[in-house]
Amino acid sequence: MGNTKIVIAGPRGRMGSEAVKLVERTENFELAAVIDHKHNGKLLSELGVSTLAVPVYSDIIECLNVVKPDVLIDLTTPEVGMYHTKTALSLGVRPVVGTTGFTKENLAELETLCRERELGCVIAPNFALGAVLMMKFAQVAGKYFPDVEIIELHHDKKLDAPSGTSLKTAEMIAEVREEKKQGHPNEKETLPGARGADFAGMHIHSVRLPGLIAHEQVMFGAEGQSLSIRHDSYDRVSFMSGVKLAVDTVMKLNTFVYGLENIID
Repeated sequence: MGNTKIVIAGPRGRMGSEAVKLVERTENFELAAVIDHKHNGKLLSELGVSTLAVPVYSDIIECLNVVKPDVLIDLTTPEVGMYHTKTALSLGVRPVVGTTGFTKENLAELETLCRERELGCVIAPNFALGAVLMMKFAQVAGKYFPDVEIIELHHDKKLDAPSGTSLKTAEMIAEVREEKKQGHPNEKETLPGARGADFAGMHIHSVRLPGLIAHEQVMFGAEGQSLSIRHDSYDRVSFMSGVKLAVDTVMKLNTFVYGLENIID
């Protein structure tokens, strides 16, 4: 079996530059091109990201038609990521997407495209395997501890709030938790937003500060006890093992997958 030909969208970003390094050091991966909206026609080596002399495209359709990769790794923004993912599927390329902020309607549309094209696609709110395990452990606890609040903490350049990871955590807990409204029935926010976002009666709190990377704590409370499950990413290299797993797995898929918890053993 030959190398997996990969195109990366967003190579100058913090996540994208780590993905470039991942592809460089992985024996069976081949970086065929990158997509960057500012530097069409240049080489990646000219962008200060890598020494690889692979072409840079601004137009994803041109890029995928010329390069004909196996996989597109997209690490951009929700709007661009949606367009890139739909385009890749329409051109027979399997997407691995780390962009968060997709709506339920977006995900449903992409799942339909995968089914029609019989192509695999992996969208992961978080590529850190520790974060995926945190979500799975929280889901187990949610069956027994219905009172739960989620605190997610990220760097101050993050665009979406709450994070995709915290929403996915809440969705997974909601699958097993009996829905209930938490807190005092007559509680009142004297400052709007003090109790955070409400998801099926659970509260999600978003913290944005410089110096942070990606962190989440799921707090459960019951009479006389509490349980906290927390994951911390201190460096974006923590996400790369999940990206590699997603790329290797998507080549064997002909279906849509949302969340790495669905492909880890």
